[in-house]
Amino acid sequence: MNKNFEAMDLRAFLAVAEHGSFHAAADALHVSQPALSRRIQRLEAMVGAALLERTTRRVALTAFGRELVPRLQRLLEELDASLFGLRDAGGRDTPVTLACVPTAAFYFLPAVIARFAELYPEVRFRILDLSATAGLEAVSRGEADFGVNFLGASDAALSFAPLLEDPFVLACRRDHPLASRENVDWADLEPYRLVTVGRESGNRVLLETALGRAEVRMRCFYEVTHLSTSLGLVEAGLGVSVLPRLATPQGDHPIIVTRPITPRVTRTIGLVARRGSPLAPAAARFRDLLTETWADRSGADRG
Repeated sequence: MNKNFEAMDLRAFLAVAEHGSFHAAADALHVSQPALSRRIQRLEAMVGAALLERTTRRVALTAFGRELVPRLQRLLEELDASLFGLRDAGGRDTPVTLACVPTAAFYFLPAVIARFAELYPEVRFRILDLSATAGLEAVSRGEADFGVNFLGASDAALSFAPLLEDPFVLACRRDHPLASRENVDWADLEPYRLVTVGRESGNRVLLETALGRAEVRMRCFYEVTHLSTSLGLVEAGLGVSVLPRLATPQGDHPIIVTRPITPRVTRTIGLVARRGSPLAPAAARFRDLLTETWADRSGADRG
């Protein structure tokens, strides 16, 4: 019998049992239906029996599934009480602490924390929105459980697990001449004033290193500290900017559009952790949910 299952597998099954629908359960858990189905299949393989009867019109519990529901509910209640009571020996709350680059902290992390809060409402979070270098140092010193970063760990005591590729793109106003193009080349940017972050930024270093290998030069006119400031200058019509796609406005922006640039330059977003240092239960489960959510998002982008 396969015993490789997780608490999220149990929650997935209980959500389908409650809603009577894979679609409704996936919406309630904020996961894709394929991800939900994989969890149900893994649980069925573990118990060695079908838990749900699936037809084209409805989803119903099998006799074994009906018997299992109250047992799993009690099991999860006990699990939450023991793992996520969040009381240590001193009686103080213990939050999950993350060291996260600001772009990921602003545009992606809140949605994952919202999903996690529905499952574990008592878990508190402490988010250190730091630069890439400062984020690595925070994880290395033990100030954060783990980090979300785009700099691979040069410290042998740290591990780096890639999650997704985040390409650099052009951001310009909708009325800018480059906005009418589907793609632009780096040479197309030369006539225009370019807004970039300063050389102390990991993004700037990564971009210039990649462009140097391609023998492409950036002609910067404005330098800022934060990527959000560069978007403000673009919106005011002072220039165009090159920045990671994750840092650009999500959805349709009334003023700014983005365009891919060739040759393509990307940064790799991933998880940074201390080697040989196991995470506390709450931090480990949030890391797993973060990884699963990012995988679902990447799959949707490829589709």
